[in-house]
Amino acid sequence: MSDSNNTNKGGIGFCGLLAIAFIVLKLVGVIEWSWLWVLSPIWIPSVIVIILLIILIVLKIRCKRRK
Repeated sequence: MSDSNNTNKGGIGFCGLLAIAFIVLKLVGVIEWSWLWVLSPIWIPSVIVIILLIILIVLKIRCKRRK
């Protein structure tokens, strides 16, 4: 018998819960937002990560050119 201590800390997270809340509010008719903004908790974190990766790549290229 193996006594491994595996703990998975998966889950939906804050952005997922916020997206679900916005979707429910939109479907119930409480908010009249565009679907673009209702689904923004899903795509905004991805956009931020992509922007940060682009900044890091540009900085790395600049650093190599200086040498």
